[in-house]
Amino acid sequence: MPRHEDNPALQTIWDVVARIPRGRVSTYGEVAREAGLPGRARQVGYALKHVPKGLDLPWHRVVGAGGKIAFPPGTKPHREQARRLRAEGVTVENGRVARSFLPESLPGD
Repeated sequence: MPRHEDNPALQTIWDVVARIPRGRVSTYGEVAREAGLPGRARQVGYALKHVPKGLDLPWHRVVGAGGKIAFPPGTKPHREQARRLRAEGVTVENGRVARSFLPESLPGD
C-alpha cells in the first residue's frame, strides 16, 4: 500500500500549508493554486485529512471559499478550528473568518 507522504502533490500541499503565518488563513483553493494544482481544492482537503503522524501542520488556518469554516457548524472539528483561529487573533463570526485575514498570496513566493 503506498504511503501518502511519498506522494509529491500531497507533500507540496503540506509545504504550502506549513507556510501560512500565525494569525492568517488561506482557502483550500488558494492553497491548491500555491501548490501548482489550480482547481484542486478538494485535493487540499484530502491532503489535510491524511497528514502523517508527527507532521504538525497548522490545518486550522485553511478555510473554505470566502473564509468559511468547512466543517459543519456545531461539530467538534468546527469548534476546534474556530477556537484555534481565535487563539491566534483571527476574527471568527458565524463560522466565517473576516476577509482581512485572507492573504492575497502566501509568504515565500
